[in-house]
Amino acid sequence: MPECRDSADGDNVFTQKCCTLQPREPRNFDPSFRGPIHNRACTDVLCCVIFVIVILGYIALGTVAWIHGDTRKVVYPTDSHGQFCGQQGTPNANKAILFYFNILQCANPAVLINLQCPTTQLCVSKCPDRFATYLDMQYNYRYNNSYWEYYRQFCKPGFDNPRKSVAHVLRDEDCPSMIVPSRPFLQRCFPDFITRNGTLTVANKTDFKDGLGKTRSVIDLRDAANGITSLLDAKEVGMKIFEDYASSWYWILLGLVITMVVSLAFILLLRFTAGVLLWLIIFGVLAVVGYGIWHCYWEFSTLRGKPHSDGDVTISDIGFQTDFRVYLQLSQTWLIMMISLSVIEAVIIVILIFLRRRVRIAIALLKEGSRAIGYIMSTLFYPIITFVLLAICIAYWAVIAVFLASSGDAVYKVMSTQDKCMYANLSCDPEKFSQTNVTMVCPGSQCTFAFYGGESLFHHYIIVLQLCNLLVFLWLVNFTIALGQCTLAGAFASYYWALRKPQDIPSCPLFSSFSRAVRYHTGSLAFGSLILAFVQMFRIVLEYLDHKLKGAHNAFARFLICCLKCCFWCLEHFIKFMNRNSYIMMAIYGKSFCTSAKDAFFLLMRNVVRVAVLDKVTDFLLFLGKVLISGSVGVLAFFFFTRKIPVIQEEVPSLNYYWVPLLTVIFGSYLIAHGFFNVYAMCVDTLFLCFCEDLERNDGSPLKPFYMSPQLHRILRREQGSKLYASS
Repeated sequence: MPECRDSADGDNVFTQKCCTLQPREPRNFDPSFRGPIHNRACTDVLCCVIFVIVILGYIALGTVAWIHGDTRKVVYPTDSHGQFCGQQGTPNANKAILFYFNILQCANPAVLINLQCPTTQLCVSKCPDRFATYLDMQYNYRYNNSYWEYYRQFCKPGFDNPRKSVAHVLRDEDCPSMIVPSRPFLQRCFPDFITRNGTLTVANKTDFKDGLGKTRSVIDLRDAANGITSLLDAKEVGMKIFEDYASSWYWILLGLVITMVVSLAFILLLRFTAGVLLWLIIFGVLAVVGYGIWHCYWEFSTLRGKPHSDGDVTISDIGFQTDFRVYLQLSQTWLIMMISLSVIEAVIIVILIFLRRRVRIAIALLKEGSRAIGYIMSTLFYPIITFVLLAICIAYWAVIAVFLASSGDAVYKVMSTQDKCMYANLSCDPEKFSQTNVTMVCPGSQCTFAFYGGESLFHHYIIVLQLCNLLVFLWLVNFTIALGQCTLAGAFASYYWALRKPQDIPSCPLFSSFSRAVRYHTGSLAFGSLILAFVQMFRIVLEYLDHKLKGAHNAFARFLICCLKCCFWCLEHFIKFMNRNSYIMMAIYGKSFCTSAKDAFFLLMRNVVRVAVLDKVTDFLLFLGKVLISGSVGVLAFFFFTRKIPVIQEEVPSLNYYWVPLLTVIFGSYLIAHGFFNVYAMCVDTLFLCFCEDLERNDGSPLKPFYMSPQLHRILRREQGSKLYASS
């Protein structure tokens, strides 16, 4: 039996009992082991080579997309002759809006936006603001030339013959048969629909002349532009949201800065008063949720007690409303929130009752983690590097996706006013179209621009290239996250495996860990990231298939898709968990990904109870910290933007929707707190694995001393002592 050290608090009897719980010899003891190994070799070299080749190919893909792509095709609308509307240096420089000769021929908004509406499309400087027909213009032109001057801006450039017969004008599509009051949306002229007293109108009219001798209803315009009214409402809401951001951005920024300061202060305080702060978090969250339950009940009772109130009106009765204050007038809203908060309160209380002892151990682990961060403060700012790298990946992926989507040449197709034209929708060449017999077979046919595409090998594989772009994007994002995890794990492992803390902690542990990860383990990090990227890619495909099958009646197919989505969700989270622990073992021992994953898995299985309880309790407490910080800043923002703080009421900007800056502050605060607490979570996970590895390597004797701190050693002895007491 190895010699046992006296405890730090002099509890020799307890130490003697503890030493009897050492039936297993420590495994693989290496007397020269002093933390993360510095003399390493490159791991998973083949994966590293493949990763570098893929990055070079990704750069080549971006170059090809940039050569073939043209962002003007995304920014500017295109008329029937393939010319961009609003592009500087062209005849259409002052004509930034696309006008449709006969919008009644357009089936739906998707056709309009894709520029495949079977009617002539023309660039104009402004949309029509009145009802008019070509027949009326010809009649009034005899007495007033201004009618033609207004109407001609919606005719083809160069056409200046208002006396040309209507039949020939419509056949040659020189001018539209009618114009209707419109307004620009997505740089295209759409009818200006207005609902008055429940009746759909355009310029206060419910019918109009179509220029062909018929009187049409505004309903026909609505059917031709089905869904445009909702899109226009969405645009109006979007404009109001943009105005709210423009008037409150500096207050939002101030709220996020406050969150950053509070998060830093919280972490620094956690180093000294982890137990008190965490218990305050727990009871603070319970108190906040409890107050929410009381407030919801009070609002519910008040609305129920009012005579002739909306208490009996349900959410389904009023449908979707852009003004969310409408929902606060319903008692059902407060009832749903009260029930939800009650369930959350009950779950938190039950967890605390059954895991109260483990909570104390988790608090001790957090104290040790805060002590480690206190010695390596630079780790708190590493998330900034991760954020910058992720921003670069996202920006590069978005640019390639846009350039691939805008690649291709203008494709022209035959458009005919006749339904049975044999050449309709066939490709054509506008320069040679007049030499063909298409106009003789199908009078009035034109060769007009349809969309962008091509017949080359590159254009045939645009979708495949977009999928490759997405896969490499996921790979790079996961690699960036993996690099951060391995870097932080190496830095915190340097702290744990220092026998004398802080004297034995190496200088610049974060930079040293980052250098080791990049120099020796790029291939291993790429290997683990690729596995995760494939699973995420498959999940995206399943989501796409599920979206396509929503309208299908094949119940078995939808059930199978649902099961696959559930299975791959679980698989993704399991791989993330294993990768995280594999990177920790890799940062310590410098082994390959598969070997590190195997060692981490069996180490966790040998300590499955601690993994299931201590680690998750720690995550739970850190989550409560994030909720408390973001919730506190959110409550402060709520009272500010609703003008409930009398001292600074005059400073509050005028808003259309106060929830716009409020939700932005809450969401941004949570992301900032998540970034700081993620460092803490990685620290605790690393210390936990080192702790388990320390127990299996060493026995606490002078020859094989524990590397854990005295505080963790006391926690271990207490846990072992409680087991001994329970078995006696």
